[in-house]
Amino acid sequence: MSYATPPGWYPDTGAPGLERWWDGAAWTAHTRPLAARPAPQQPPAPAEFGPAEFGPPSRPLPHPRGPQDGPAGGSRTKILAITLSGVLVLGAAVTGAVLLGRDDSGTPAAPAPTTTSSAGPVTTPTATATTSAESDPGEDPAVLVDQLNGVTLPVPDGWEKPKSTTAGVPTIRTEQSYDCPGGSSFCYHGTVTTHTARGAESDPQALAEADIATAADRAYEEDTLGQRLHGGIRSHKVLKTQELTVAGRTGYLVRWRVTTGRVPGGYVQSLAFPSSVGTETPVIVRFAFDADEADLPLSLMDTITQGIRPLGDSGTSGGVGASIGP
Repeated sequence: MSYATPPGWYPDTGAPGLERWWDGAAWTAHTRPLAARPAPQQPPAPAEFGPAEFGPPSRPLPHPRGPQDGPAGGSRTKILAITLSGVLVLGAAVTGAVLLGRDDSGTPAAPAPTTTSSAGPVTTPTATATTSAESDPGEDPAVLVDQLNGVTLPVPDGWEKPKSTTAGVPTIRTEQSYDCPGGSSFCYHGTVTTHTARGAESDPQALAEADIATAADRAYEEDTLGQRLHGGIRSHKVLKTQELTVAGRTGYLVRWRVTTGRVPGGYVQSLAFPSSVGTETPVIVRFAFDADEADLPLSLMDTITQGIRPLGDSGTSGGVGASIGP
């Protein structure tokens, strides 16, 4: 059975004398003068003229009447039946016009659906998909999941997973913010973000060495909005370069100490390794820790790095479902 009203012209009760086009799902802006209704069919010829398909005979046939019938008893009965049928048709038309009236907003209401026999499935309206900013109730607050790059990161105690960021990438950061030393915005003492590597380069060492300057600029030189929140970078010092295994893949990290125009400066790290999903497009994880923060020792960078896991791997400590302290 199908309950969809077919496209067509239907009376617009909000604009007498007009018909409006129904496209099968909603009213359109197309209208036209109300089409003239066909004249009612004449009642069938009396029985004495014979079957209509054979045409009228050359002369009337005799019509037997009972003694109780008047001169036009049979015809009166037929006329009464035809009149009653006309009243029923008119009532159905009025009911249809009411159903096709406008709704409270002034828009013509959808025509009443028609029922037709069909061997196919019943079609029903499909709701428009919407997205919600609220997190999945079943999501683990101690784990950041990056579906695109196929990895998870542990969330340290006192850190959060923001629902949205200006960079628009998976992020974990310290819960408490502060007024940036060189701008009117607010900053976070610790931030870690994941990114998909762009370009043809796939070697983890080359990627990490090229990305560390970008990581430093985004954290302490100029943010994505063009603000120099820390007074800009004055100098940097390489603290660590190392090949290591990340999420079961060979990766590479580079770590800098940066000095800024406004104290205290900080530490940045770029970590690159192949993804475990798809075509193994490299993943880059950027770290930025403010200096002189007791709760942000450099060992925490190492702990987060060691806790990165392929998506779905919860077999070892620090992976999915695990939490870590500073």
